[in-house]
Amino acid sequence: VQLQASGGGLVQAGGSLTLSCTASGVSLENYVMSWFRQAPGKEREGVSCISSSGDRSYYSDSVKGRFTVSRDNAKNTVFLQMHSLEPEDTAVYYCATDYLVSEDGSYIYIGDDGATKGRWGRGTLVTVSS
Repeated sequence: VQLQASGGGLVQAGGSLTLSCTASGVSLENYVMSWFRQAPGKEREGVSCISSSGDRSYYSDSVKGRFTVSRDNAKNTVFLQMHSLEPEDTAVYYCATDYLVSEDGSYIYIGDDGATKGRWGRGTLVTVSS
């Protein structure tokens, strides 16, 4: 079972990128899906999460109004549209299963696989130049 985030790259401030999270070996449709990021020298931060059906989504205050999370369960893919990017958004972005993300960027695991604490994807680097 593997998740893979993709779509990162270099973009100028004010620009946009869309990240994708795909999975092999598992259907994502029953999972809350979450996005995280980790900037160099900083702790991992929760960015957004979306319910299994896609009808509810949550964002950290740092990205609210600029980022939009969505999913296509038929394609087993979750998306993160990022607009009005800022240099402070530079980070490696990861997707994972079954984490609730709060407005302050904290997060909590809500799954039931014990010590494994969800499935994590390989990250994708987003670099925003000023």
